[in-house]
Amino acid sequence: MAPLYAPFSVNKSDHLQVSDVHSIYWEECGNPNGVPIVFLHGGPGGGIDDNDRRYFDPSHYRSILFDQRGAGKSTPHASLEDNTTWTLVSDIEALRQHLGVEKWIVFGGSWGSTLALAYSETHSDRTLGLILRGIFTLKREELEWFYQKGADFIFPDYFDKYKEPIPEAERGDMMAAYYKRLTGDNEEEKLKCASAWSAWETRTSKLIVDPGFVAKAEDPKWSLAFARIESHFFVNGGWMADGQLIADAHKIAHLPIVIVQGRYDVVCPAKTSWDLYQALGGEGNKGVEYRIVVDSGHSAKEKNTEQLLVDAAEKFKSIKG
Repeated sequence: MAPLYAPFSVNKSDHLQVSDVHSIYWEECGNPNGVPIVFLHGGPGGGIDDNDRRYFDPSHYRSILFDQRGAGKSTPHASLEDNTTWTLVSDIEALRQHLGVEKWIVFGGSWGSTLALAYSETHSDRTLGLILRGIFTLKREELEWFYQKGADFIFPDYFDKYKEPIPEAERGDMMAAYYKRLTGDNEEEKLKCASAWSAWETRTSKLIVDPGFVAKAEDPKWSLAFARIESHFFVNGGWMADGQLIADAHKIAHLPIVIVQGRYDVVCPAKTSWDLYQALGGEGNKGVEYRIVVDSGHSAKEKNTEQLLVDAAEKFKSIKG
C-alpha cells in the first residue's frame, strides 16, 4: 500500500500576478485553519501534480502548492523572462503574504530543495522548519556530474540517447549546447531536444527504471518547460555563487530540519546532502535529522522515500503555526 494519504480535493485555487510578465497558479488544500506548509516542486520547470498534496495530513495541515514561473498552469508557459532563483524566492514571499500566512513549514525535493534553501536562508524568520529530499544546491560539480561526465558511467546507454541531438563538436559543454537549441528558432529541433533532455532525467530518476515515468518526457508541453527552464537556470549557475547555499546553511541551523536522501540517487548524489548536513552541524545538531533511504534513487515517487517524507510531515505536527 502507498504510504501517502488518500486523494483529497483542492479547497481553492487561483492565479497570482507576481510581475508584469508572470502569473503563478496556486492551490490550497486540507485544513484551512491548520499549520501552513508550502510545497516546492522540482525541475525547475516540473510543476505540481495531484499527488503532491498527499504527503500532508489534510486534517492537520493547510497545504499550499504552486507552479513556479513558466511551469504547469502558470503563465506564460515555459517563459524564461525574469525567471531566476531570486524572482522565485520573491514569489514565495508574495504568495505567503497574499494568503495571510505568518510562518510556514517549507517542503521541497530536488530543485525544490534548492529553492527551499534559498528561500529559508533569505527568510528564516518566516520558516518554521524544513523537509528536504534529494538535495541539490546547483554547484557546478553537481551539474557536470549529471549533465556532462559522471552519471554516464552508470547509464551509458541512456547517456548516448541524451548526447544524440548534439553535434560531436559541441559535446564539451552539453548544457550550453542544449540551451542554445532550446532557446532557438527551430521549433522541431527545440522539441526534439526538450524530449531528449527530459528523457535522460526521467530514465535515471528511479532505482528501477519506470517506463510510465519515462513516458512523461513524450509530452511536448511538459518536456519543453522542464528542459528550457532547467537549462536556463543551469547555464546561469542559479544566479548565485558556487556553493552559496551550503556556505549559508548556518542561517537556518536553528530550525528543525529533516533531510531525506536516496542512497542510489544518481541525479543528485548523496554527497551534497551529506555536505549540507555537516554544514548544519551534523550529529552535533539534534534539530537536524539525516535519513538515508537504502533502496531508492532520486524520485520522491519511490515507496520508501514517500514513507520517510510522510513520516517527516507527521513528526512536524508538533510544530505550531
